[in-house]
Amino acid sequence: MTRIRLLATGGTIASRSGSDGRTASVPAAELLVSVGPLPPGVSVEAVDVASTLSFAMRSPDLQALGAQVAAALDDGCDGVVVTHGTDSMEETAFYLDRCHRDERPVVLTGAQRPYDDPAPDGPLNLAAALSAAAAPTARGCGVLVCFDGVAWPARGVQKVDTLASAAFGAPGRGPVLHVSGGSVRRLAVPERPASPALDPGLPLPRVDVVVMYQGADAALLHAAVAAGAAGLVVAAFGAGNCPPAVTDAVGGLVASGVPVLICSRVGSGPVEALYGGGGGAQLRQAGALFGGDLSPWQARLLLSAALAVGGPPAETLHEWLT
Repeated sequence: MTRIRLLATGGTIASRSGSDGRTASVPAAELLVSVGPLPPGVSVEAVDVASTLSFAMRSPDLQALGAQVAAALDDGCDGVVVTHGTDSMEETAFYLDRCHRDERPVVLTGAQRPYDDPAPDGPLNLAAALSAAAAPTARGCGVLVCFDGVAWPARGVQKVDTLASAAFGAPGRGPVLHVSGGSVRRLAVPERPASPALDPGLPLPRVDVVVMYQGADAALLHAAVAAGAAGLVVAAFGAGNCPPAVTDAVGGLVASGVPVLICSRVGSGPVEALYGGGGGAQLRQAGALFGGDLSPWQARLLLSAALAVGGPPAETLHEWLT
């Protein structure tokens, strides 16, 4: 018998509509009933972890969920499924992947339409996620986001549509699994870091994201540090460029011990140190680090995790990004 643990955290998949909007109130056991018969030879243990909408999740919630996933695997489960809101699912998936080095699959899923919608998408997404978590073909894929019949790798996954059922993508990477009618087919092998797993018990230092726009100055960078940020991610123009005033400020922040990680506000493609005049070449000279093709939101968690484990952030980031 294949044992799967279902960890329910709330989200649209568990939401009903009311006069004050949608609220997450459907328990894990009821979500499980909604999927109908389980795949043959699969047993599922339903556990309520939280009942929230993912835009309200905080770092301690991530740590608690990471501990729950680890506990399920330590308890001998063959896979874990996490139901979660779509708004920040890409961040939770990335964090859990940093904590996960086991061959057994961890699969996140959710819904774009609530539980009480006339045509909810949650039951099909959950059924697909359970099939993926139980499938031998999913072993070794790390943490996945399963949505609308495909599973995406945690690293690089992004919410690409606010309301459509095909809510997720992984620009430049593509899906890992195709899931249909209980059949799970491997499409690709995701890259998984060889570095040690992050301990979910480590507190995550505050890292803020500052987005570039025409005319941006350094005020928000300094305000973030004054508010307690131990590191910054800059969502830069294009392949990693900033207005000259921001680049000058980055040099001063790095010199004062605040690491700055450069990503792109563009939805696809890597950052590189290419341009002068405040661009990527000068940012590198100023001591900024570069986040490859990670979104600013996943890069925020990566830098926070690097600060949590201690040591030079540049060395840790290089190890985790290669």
